[in-house]
Amino acid sequence: MSFPTIESAKKFAVSNPLKEKINAGVLAHALSIKIVSSVEVLGFAKAAGYDAVLIDLEHSPFGLETTNQLSCAALNLGLTPIVRVPANTSDWISRTLDGGAQAIIVPHVNSAAEAANVVRYARFAPLGERSATGTMPMLRYANVPAKFANPICNNLVIVICMIETVRALDDVDSIAAVEGVDVLLIGCGDLTSDMGIPGDMGNPRVEEAFDRVSAAAKKVSVNGRKVSVGFGGLHNRLDLVEKFAKKNDNARFVMAGADNTFLLQAIVDGGSAIQKVEASIKNA
Repeated sequence: MSFPTIESAKKFAVSNPLKEKINAGVLAHALSIKIVSSVEVLGFAKAAGYDAVLIDLEHSPFGLETTNQLSCAALNLGLTPIVRVPANTSDWISRTLDGGAQAIIVPHVNSAAEAANVVRYARFAPLGERSATGTMPMLRYANVPAKFANPICNNLVIVICMIETVRALDDVDSIAAVEGVDVLLIGCGDLTSDMGIPGDMGNPRVEEAFDRVSAAAKKVSVNGRKVSVGFGGLHNRLDLVEKFAKKNDNARFVMAGADNTFLLQAIVDGGSAIQKVEASIKNA
């Protein structure tokens, strides 16, 4: 197997539908996975029309082995595997990417320096310092030379930094300006808590935050670079997602629900339905 050019190597790359939709200006959405570790949940996500699955290591007991297996299965189904790591460290970021993730979310990025660390760990040189590896899932395990594999993977991977504090909001222009950052994801749950308005998603300050992050992203989206904005914590307020996305045309990624909340709601609905039957029989 020979690779005389980078174009001949690209044929082994697995496409990233999340990135394609975001770049096309279309709203892309992901199902978060926190409690279901079997690969069947990925089939459900695909059948439901999701673009991506977000394997949430920040808020789940999953380890890297489970994460990597889910990532590889997602690639085979045509879903973008996203991993939210629990910490801004190379051992979490680089190993999830080596294991098949095509997008990395790092929570609580509060400064440009912290954003630069994310890029350093997530991207190969010259943008970062990610350690070269062997065959990779996103290249279908082909033995592609590093001189081609590294730039191909740099282009495939989406680097997502979460804006979740007032401090991060104050420094968002500098965070957005860090080369290698692709998406600024607003974590509305933690952000509203830090603002002193926990869970008040309809508060005008939340809309102001989206406008501010959107403006910062637009400011640096020049000379071929594009930075987008994402929604986190608004899966129960899709009316706000719709409103903010119509207002800010670069807000094109949404965390659109999670397995634990969907399961809970389905079980609650089922329990309520059978209890109504029970009450009807009792009163007959």
